[in-house]
Amino acid sequence: MAKAPGKKAPSKTEITKNIADATGLSKKQVTAVLEALTEEIRRSLGARGPGVFALPGLVKIEKRKVPAQPLRKGVQVRNPRTGEVTIKDIPAKPPSVKVKVRPLKALKAMVM
Repeated sequence: MAKAPGKKAPSKTEITKNIADATGLSKKQVTAVLEALTEEIRRSLGARGPGVFALPGLVKIEKRKVPAQPLRKGVQVRNPRTGEVTIKDIPAKPPSVKVKVRPLKALKAMVM
C-alpha cells in the first residue's frame, strides 16, 4: 500500500496533546501513562518476560528467537566472459531475535 503524499504520522507531542484533550488529563499525566506502557512492553518482551504483549483489540507484539544459520554452499555462478565457474558460499548468520507486530480484529475493522 502506498502512503498518501503529504501526510505524516502524528508526532509524540501531537499524540500526547490529542489524548490529553480527549480525556481531560494533563499532558504530564498522559506522558506518564505512555512511559508506563512502554515499560510494560519492555518487561513483557524482555529476557524474563513471556515474550508476548497484547494491547486488547489493537495489536499483539511477539518476540521470536531465530536460531543461528550455518555456512551453506551456494549457487554456482558462471562468468559469461571467461566461462569460469565459481561457487559462492552463503555466509553463516548468528542467532537473532525478531519482533512481530500483528493487528487484532478491532484494529483491522478500524481501517477497513
